[in-house]
Amino acid sequence: MGTSPKDARIELRVTAAQKEAIESAAAISGRTVTAFSTEVLTERAQEVIQQDRRLRVDAEAFDAFQSVMDRPPRSVDGLRNLLTRTSVFVDGD
Repeated sequence: MGTSPKDARIELRVTAAQKEAIESAAAISGRTVTAFSTEVLTERAQEVIQQDRRLRVDAEAFDAFQSVMDRPPRSVDGLRNLLTRTSVFVDGD
């Protein structure tokens, strides 16, 4: 949260039970309803934003991986020989 002056407003409609719970939680925390609500909403907003960013990056990474996997296979010099010769770790007995 920045140090700029508070020049924006959010108005919410809540049920009586929600209002009571928010007021109780704010009082228990020793904060005003505004301070409590602002902190909780901002923290939750940041969590949602971060989760969205992770999902987008994961989707982009998966798309890139899938693109590579969809390419036709290519021959790598010496790989066939390496995979078909007898292992040096096999006992010759």
